[in-house]
Amino acid sequence: MIQTEDMEFAPRFVTPENTQEDGEIEITLRPQTLREYIGQDKVKEKIAVYIEAAKRRGEPLDHVLLYGPPGLGKTTLSAIIAHELGVNLRVTTGPAIEKPGDLVSLLTSLSDNDVLFIDEIHRLSRAVEEIMYPALEDRVIDIIIGKGPSARSIRMDLKPFTLIGATTRAGQLSSPLRDRFGVIERLELYNKEQLTDIVRRSAIILGIPCTTDGASEIAGRARGTPRIANRLLKRVRDFADVMGNGEITQEIADMALSRLEIDSLGLDSLDRRMLNMIIKGYGGGPVGLETLASAIGEEAVTLEDVCEPFLMQLGFLGRTPRGRVATRLAYTHLGFVPPEDNSGQLKLV
Repeated sequence: MIQTEDMEFAPRFVTPENTQEDGEIEITLRPQTLREYIGQDKVKEKIAVYIEAAKRRGEPLDHVLLYGPPGLGKTTLSAIIAHELGVNLRVTTGPAIEKPGDLVSLLTSLSDNDVLFIDEIHRLSRAVEEIMYPALEDRVIDIIIGKGPSARSIRMDLKPFTLIGATTRAGQLSSPLRDRFGVIERLELYNKEQLTDIVRRSAIILGIPCTTDGASEIAGRARGTPRIANRLLKRVRDFADVMGNGEITQEIADMALSRLEIDSLGLDSLDRRMLNMIIKGYGGGPVGLETLASAIGEEAVTLEDVCEPFLMQLGFLGRTPRGRVATRLAYTHLGFVPPEDNSGQLKLV
């Protein structure tokens, strides 16, 4: 199929990245307190202690770095931290802070103990990041006024504040920046039971009749991500309204998600096309990423950033120096007989 730059493609329902529609629904469904926040129990326990200690001492919370896959609630958790502290929250993103002056404006506008949340903090420019160091460590910023020989530096004191940084790629943060965070927490993928509770809570807030079995069916195909679970809930509701009596049951959810080509483990058509091409087109692999992307008509970066992490987590895909290979689990899930070598062992080159 010929693809042009002007062609528009339907978004993947199982992508963990935020969309315009997600932004609207997430504001409605976002919990306000740690008690309402479902999942991430170990992180919540520690954050609750840090918040209470900071409140008792009358000090700002230490700077926090949250990292992990997209869609797990890093932005939500930052808003909850600010709410629990009883302070204001300022939200921005790394790419939005283009110049050092942008960061200076943000920092000088904060009130005592306010929270500044920077999403995608790994994308801060080097010049902006260098201004961040003294701000985080000493609560001061150095401003250069003028140019050339007449240039002079002015040091400005900042009010006490807490920076919460969020990133999906903690490895891309520079060591000097990472070392200035006193609290570093990783958010993990959710299990099916936690996602079921999230789907049921969202259904109640949105006024969607949904049985426990229906919520569980949606949760099992949400790839461990609340954002995907809430997105699927809305799509299944459409099928329930048109092809049922409006209530989401296990049968309706299974039918709707099958129509959306999302299987029992959360794989969509792109995931299956990728695995099918490795197995049927290249004998199970290894096959190079660029070759694989060309064969199925997708961008290599899409396969690497969107498909591969989940497939590797399931144990369906392996990376070798020679390329990608499909595992025995992938063969079995797609209904293929795994190949064996002369010794009777699975051939996973």
